[in-house]
Amino acid sequence: MTTTTSPQAFWLAGRAAHGEHTLEVTSPWDGRTVGVVSVPTAAQTEEAVAAAAAVAEEFAATPAHIRAAALDRVRAALEARSEEVARLISAENGKPIKWARVEVARCLSVFRWASDEARRFNGGVAQRLDADAGGTGRLALTRRVPYGPVLGIAPFNFPLNLCAHKVAPAIAAGAPIVLKPAPATPLSGLLLGELLAETELPAGAVSVLPVANDAMPELVADPRLPVISFTGSVPVGWSIRDSVPRKRVTLELGGNGAAVVLADWAGDADLDWAAERIATFSNYQGGQSCISVQRVIADASVYDRLLPRLVAAVDGLVTGDPSDPATEVGPLVSEDAARRVEEWVNEAVAGGASVLAGGTRDGAAFAPTVLADVPGDARISCDEVFGPVLSVTRVDGEAAAFAAANDSTFGLQAGVFTHDLRAAFRAHRALEVGGVVIGDVPSYRADQMPYGGVKQSGVGREGVQYAMEDYTYERVMVLTGLDL
Repeated sequence: MTTTTSPQAFWLAGRAAHGEHTLEVTSPWDGRTVGVVSVPTAAQTEEAVAAAAAVAEEFAATPAHIRAAALDRVRAALEARSEEVARLISAENGKPIKWARVEVARCLSVFRWASDEARRFNGGVAQRLDADAGGTGRLALTRRVPYGPVLGIAPFNFPLNLCAHKVAPAIAAGAPIVLKPAPATPLSGLLLGELLAETELPAGAVSVLPVANDAMPELVADPRLPVISFTGSVPVGWSIRDSVPRKRVTLELGGNGAAVVLADWAGDADLDWAAERIATFSNYQGGQSCISVQRVIADASVYDRLLPRLVAAVDGLVTGDPSDPATEVGPLVSEDAARRVEEWVNEAVAGGASVLAGGTRDGAAFAPTVLADVPGDARISCDEVFGPVLSVTRVDGEAAAFAAANDSTFGLQAGVFTHDLRAAFRAHRALEVGGVVIGDVPSYRADQMPYGGVKQSGVGREGVQYAMEDYTYERVMVLTGLDL
């Protein structure tokens, strides 16, 4: 912690507030201070939770057009300030400006879909109950009702959009939300709080609290926050769920993304495309995306032709200053994060892996890296590296490829390069993941589809409609004495 005379406010029940301490936000690229934010006191955190609980009934009853209009207003404000917001993301996160602009565009999509869903999210349809004699003259109607206030906990890697994935569905569903952005990257979440404060949502509907991580257990345990939406590390996520088994907890915990290249993906243009896509999406965001490509599993018949293309594509990526529009790969979020990646790569090399590209660290930056012959028990193979590192494995046949992809404790998404529709359906059936992308890398998500994983990758689904379903439950009403 540090102190300053002009810290940035946080958002307590829709109003700007300051605490007793401040937090300095620094650039991973050059260490400069990019912001100083005020940190809520314990009493202010309690006030935010109490306000969310107090407004829950009122907010759930707020007309859909008011919630939709608020979401539309935030979207318009973000669009008007899109370049400013992208540069803020890049400054606090170290993300290249080209990818920060993509993140802003994604966030606009989230708020657009949330506005649409707020207008049409109305529960189930009427159901006749007279299929049984005891239901004669009876009709069931359902509506979806918020469980109550949501605690949204967001990570550093998409500091704007992953906050939006918590906030926008909650507002659309009529659930108050207390948002905790990552301490390393709170500025984008606070910007959302500022824009939401300019809407006509009731006081208490939204708070954005950049509290320290050690304040999280108390928030998690608070019975006034019956829903928790967490994106972050595996140990923290499952510890949250284990600590509050009676709460509605959704977890998006990361992955070990595989790109499978089958034998029919054999043309020169096919392999060029696969190499380009894999190189880009194993290294975008510095590899700090849970659906980045970490493993390439290639059929033996195409392996020797794919590998040099892939190495050349990775070597051709532009690294450096995140503010340069030409930069494709910037630093990791911190030097400690880069040191961890370096340790994992060195461990794999000591176990027999070959470095075909990269493998070096400079401060918080780690060079885009390609490894071959990685031992199956190396952390690079087993765990989520969350850095710009790619391993390449040769397999014999489709069944072996799918088995290799499944040989992971994670199960978020997989990409399968094939032209064979039957193989695509076999992949969809066989791969133990939440999503299968055919003809491309696993690094694709759209906000109108369910997004989430199985195994250690989490539980529940994001995507606006699906998050709204996680935040709400069905309440049925039975009408009797009807002439149907």
